[in-house]
Amino acid sequence: MSDDAKPKKKKGGGMKMILLIVIAMVVGGAGAAGGLYAAGFFSPKEEGPKEDPNKPVLVLAGESAEDVAKAHGYAGGGEGGGHEGGGAHPAGGGHAPAKGIDLPVPANPAAYQATYFQLQTPFTSNMSDTDAFAQISIAISTYYDIRVVEAIKTHEMAIRSQVLMMLAEQPVESLSTPQGKRALQGRIKTIINDILKQKMGYGGVDNVYFTNFVIQ
Repeated sequence: MSDDAKPKKKKGGGMKMILLIVIAMVVGGAGAAGGLYAAGFFSPKEEGPKEDPNKPVLVLAGESAEDVAKAHGYAGGGEGGGHEGGGAHPAGGGHAPAKGIDLPVPANPAAYQATYFQLQTPFTSNMSDTDAFAQISIAISTYYDIRVVEAIKTHEMAIRSQVLMMLAEQPVESLSTPQGKRALQGRIKTIINDILKQKMGYGGVDNVYFTNFVIQ
């Protein structure tokens, strides 16, 4: 048989077959991946804990503590007045977490705006080992927005009770020295932050200041 009589092979037939096989593999692979996803082998990346929208935020230098709170959803608390139940409630309701957190102290305080708040009524208590009594007036500072101050107004009754009980346990000698007064500042700061964490879910008081201190 001559070469002209031999059947000629169609060009491109092998290439078409290869393409069909590749397409089938791709389609089959996608279907298999979909089946594995549906079966739970692939799952969306888990998100970390979401930021609490009711938690106070730091106030940058030159900003208003009230405006920053409103910009982050705080509707305003009115007059706290030192009784439980008024004041510092976030916009939209919500409830305080069961376990409070310590708000971090700014690494560079000069970059943030400090807000000061004076508790109007002095704290007066007998001393533990004498007939003398102490009367102190305090103010607090915070680098966080106005929600911290409003929370103190709301829960001032609980704060006053704990501070007075602690004050009554102090010997008069311990409050007669600068070291004793500084230690008392730290105790009062801890009491206030602990109550705020219990009641509101956060602390936020950076420092406590004595605006009047009398022992008689």
